[in-house]
Amino acid sequence: MMMTMNRRQLFGTALGAAATSTALRSQSSAPASGAIKLGVATYSLREFQRDLAIRMIHDLGIRYADVKEFHLPQNDSPAELAAGRRAFDKAGIDVIAGGNISLSEPDEAGLRPHFEYARLCKFPIMVCAPKHENLAIVEKLAREFDILIAIHNHGPEDKQFPTPRSVLEAVKNMDPRMGLCIDIGHTARTGDDIVEAVRMAGPRLYEMHFKDLRDGSAKESQCIVGQGVLPIPAIFTALRKSGYQGVCSLEYEIEGDNPIPGMQQSFAYMRGVIAGQNS
Repeated sequence: MMMTMNRRQLFGTALGAAATSTALRSQSSAPASGAIKLGVATYSLREFQRDLAIRMIHDLGIRYADVKEFHLPQNDSPAELAAGRRAFDKAGIDVIAGGNISLSEPDEAGLRPHFEYARLCKFPIMVCAPKHENLAIVEKLAREFDILIAIHNHGPEDKQFPTPRSVLEAVKNMDPRMGLCIDIGHTARTGDDIVEAVRMAGPRLYEMHFKDLRDGSAKESQCIVGQGVLPIPAIFTALRKSGYQGVCSLEYEIEGDNPIPGMQQSFAYMRGVIAGQNS
């Protein structure tokens, strides 16, 4: 019952935001060259079916989405995936990536279906979690399918790629399609400098997952962006200086049944920082 009520309240909140979303979308839908672009990692909306998630993204005033499998299930038929992708397109939401996708299979036969799925969904970027042992096969398939690979670092618990540095070390001599997605929360928890990670990544940085932490070492301390300790303004400055052309996707992992108020506040803070830096 509590989840049902929260969803109804949330839908009302999303509809209530519609009056202001047009103005917000006019700011975010056509960014200038080199401008910071904001998006939603749809893991943030994992408790909601695709059509409602799309409406929520629209009413947040956001144009870009990094789509989690909850909203384009990998076991759907090709026709169902095509219809799901069209739903995003019809709403004016640019699907800039898909993932995080686990690439744990040891051989090409096991990995290939993930790439077929990405092609059916028309993902230009696959945010993913491969292993060191299968990285050469992932590179081969990235060339074949002509898709950018954004390896997602997952912090101290990740035995494969805990930090952006660990990804860069693994892909530095590989095809330029092989790159990374920096998760700023997981990076902070390893003790690495996020700003330096952005600088080091350079042209191999294809996606950013944004969040904030009240305690930079504690995963469970995630909070509204701007209410924590992560250096959001410095990160945006570093991205601008590096010429980053990708999207900064809010991955709001808390308050799963009622994420919109926190996401609204997070985007308001992020927009404010960007506006201040552009003035």
